[in-house]
Amino acid sequence: MQILDGKKTAEALSAELKAEVEALVAKGERRPKLVAILVGNNPASETYVRNKEKKCAELGFISEIRRFDTEVTEARLLQEIDNINADTTIDGLIVQLPLPKHIDEQRVTHHILPKKDVDGFHPVSLGRMLLGLPCYFPATPYGIIKLLAYYKIPTRGKHVVVLGRSHIVGLPVANMLLQKGEPGDCTVTVCHSKTENLPEVLRSGDILIAAVGKADFVKADMVKEGAIVIDVGINRVETDKNPKGWELRGDVAYNEVAPKCSYITPVPGGVGPMTILSLMINTMRARKGEIEE
Repeated sequence: MQILDGKKTAEALSAELKAEVEALVAKGERRPKLVAILVGNNPASETYVRNKEKKCAELGFISEIRRFDTEVTEARLLQEIDNINADTTIDGLIVQLPLPKHIDEQRVTHHILPKKDVDGFHPVSLGRMLLGLPCYFPATPYGIIKLLAYYKIPTRGKHVVVLGRSHIVGLPVANMLLQKGEPGDCTVTVCHSKTENLPEVLRSGDILIAAVGKADFVKADMVKEGAIVIDVGINRVETDKNPKGWELRGDVAYNEVAPKCSYITPVPGGVGPMTILSLMINTMRARKGEIEE
């Protein structure tokens, strides 16, 4: 069993990205710039945005957080997005979710210009991905692809089983692994809460991607011997084992599943670091103008 170390992989790819930024600056060009819109004071959202800000600084990007209180109107947010869309010095824009209930999240995120949609959630971005056209991939699926590529794991002809059908992880990663190329050229099955004979279907996967949001859901008897397991779950579970009173656990019962695997991602330290890195890669691509529309 080998660990797919997302932290180590992200560090190696970050070094390459940082060198690319410095090469831009050496030619007299401006640094990539990422702006995040943050509404309210949700602790998890604060942490996510702070981590993205820290990563930008590490890579030599310019970052900015535009904060609004929870009473902000949807119209005011749309106006701010219009301002950012029109600013040619800003390459990427993310709106940290969730938003307050009085704001339509889809209307807000869809208001971002596709060429600045570095989260990859705009319908144009998702449509281009489906057609195999140049696009910004959603960060977590893109991180999974980058991780498979870094470890040179062959995927052509493999059966991938994706547990979870969200538009943020499950559906995009399924589509990306269906595409021609390597990683890719897979046969993909997407499972969800209505899937019959779920353990049997999961056991058929050469590669299992768990993105269901339930701690320790995938047990050893649901995994094929020698499978590659990618655990996307980040679940906070109460425990008396540390002073915080909780620990992060994945969707996979790691201790019992790992001995059956050829490769497995840990939680934390697996997909998480790759997600943030992928957002940075998308921002650099936006800086280079790879997506014009």
